[in-house]
Amino acid sequence: MDLGKRKLHILQSIIDDYIVSGEPVGSRTLARKYDMGLSSATIRNEMADLEEMGYLMQPHTSAGRVPSDKAYRLYVDRLMKVRALSDTEAHSIKHLFDERVSRIEQVIVEASKVLSDITHYTAVMLGPQSDRVLIRHIHLVPIGDDQVLMVVVTNSGVIKDIVIRVPGGVQPSFLERISNMLSERCQDLCLGDMGNEMCNELQKHIDRERDFFNAMVDAFTGTLMNRDVYLGGTTNIFNYPEYQDVLRARNFLSLMEKRNLLYDMLKDIEPEGVNVTIGRENTIEELQEFSVVTASYRAGGRVLGSIGLIGPTRMEYAKAISALDYVGKSLTQYLTDLLKKE
Repeated sequence: MDLGKRKLHILQSIIDDYIVSGEPVGSRTLARKYDMGLSSATIRNEMADLEEMGYLMQPHTSAGRVPSDKAYRLYVDRLMKVRALSDTEAHSIKHLFDERVSRIEQVIVEASKVLSDITHYTAVMLGPQSDRVLIRHIHLVPIGDDQVLMVVVTNSGVIKDIVIRVPGGVQPSFLERISNMLSERCQDLCLGDMGNEMCNELQKHIDRERDFFNAMVDAFTGTLMNRDVYLGGTTNIFNYPEYQDVLRARNFLSLMEKRNLLYDMLKDIEPEGVNVTIGRENTIEELQEFSVVTASYRAGGRVLGSIGLIGPTRMEYAKAISALDYVGKSLTQYLTDLLKKE
């Protein structure tokens, strides 16, 4: 059965109403609130057709209808109109990046807060991929008899501080020599490009300190390759009545603690544009009662990380897409400017 203009109009009205109210929508509500020039009986018949086609669901007998995931997909792809952010919303984001803080982690933390405040959803941001940023300097600083602090400075403003346990008796002069050698040989390399050939080259220089070398490589390939997941507005979901149920609330908080799932949600998104995944379209089972909107940010032509919003399937998609797009582009511009300074 084809969706004509009348059915599309009715479906869009139901979705718009349900996004705001969270209450099942009946034919009388549509006839009263929207100027359709149709009787309640005609609207009711059209709603029955839409239900048969899989666009509407009836949660209770004699209740109104609610949109299905299929309806939201049609809405996002064909019906909604993405609006620009208000001047106040855009200013709050622009102000964040105008601060020009020196640590990209701090920018991402603040961006996640602003994004969640604007949209009232939970913001999730994946920090810059360490294997894609460029190394600028490496410093090794003794902090104890058997511990060394390795400080890695990158072009994106990311600074990693890693404590390495090493054999006792390592001299500061040795650490300085290794720091200089590493900085010289690794400068402008992506961490992900440091393959076996580079490791073998480094090992030639410090073969006598094999234990120290192994500890340092473990730090590089372990700690530095970890991805940081930042959250903003974790409790925003509880502003929606359907998530005030104790069990659903507990399940959501449990999901927010599973950083590996949130990492999986963001690691393989499409590099271009804003992506919307609705309900059961999510491949991660724990996310199948939510909608997820994602986008990437980049610098120097490389995708460095990604940002996302998690909300109910009755999400205000137009606003979420607009906010995420603005933050993604602003973060990209910030990192691009940082690269130029380097």
